[in-house]
Amino acid sequence: MIAPARQYVYPQYVPGEEDAMARGALLLMVRPAGASPFLATCARGFADTRTPTGVFACPNPDELCAVAGGYAYVVNVGSPATCTFLELRPVVEVLSAPGALLFVGHYAVMAWGADGALWTSPKLSDEGLRITSTDDGVLRGFGWKMIPDKEVAFALDLKTGALLSA
Repeated sequence: MIAPARQYVYPQYVPGEEDAMARGALLLMVRPAGASPFLATCARGFADTRTPTGVFACPNPDELCAVAGGYAYVVNVGSPATCTFLELRPVVEVLSAPGALLFVGHYAVMAWGADGALWTSPKLSDEGLRITSTDDGVLRGFGWKMIPDKEVAFALDLKTGALLSA
C-alpha cells in the first residue's frame, strides 16, 4: 500500500505522552472537499474497551473529532497541522447537543462549539458521571459523591456550563 503524501500524528509533543503510540492508534484516511487527502494517526489513550473510539462530527464543518481510547482530538480538516488535543482525559462518552459536542469525563463535562472550547463544568463527581438527558438547553445527570456515598443529581446550562443545581 502506498502511503498518502500528507500524514499527521496526534498528539504532537505533549509532556507525559511520549509513549502514547505504544498503546496503539486510530488511523483515519481523511478526504476533505477541495483539498488533498491525509492520513491522521491518533494515539490511543487507554486500552480499556469502555473508553470510546470513533469519529464524530463537530459543530464547525471544517473540523472533525477523533476519539481513540478516551483521548479526544479536534482536527481542522483544511489545515490538519492544526489539532487540539483535549485536556479532559479520559473521555468516557461523547454526546451531541444543539451547537456543541459534549465530552463526558469521570469528574466533569466539556463542551466544544463551532469556535472551539465553550466551557468545562466544575467538578460534578468524585468518581463517575451518568448523563440522563440533554433537554431544553439543560444537561442532566448524576455524579457519585464520596462523603454521602451516593449519587447526587446535577443540571448544567448547555450554553454556559453553569451549574443550575447540585
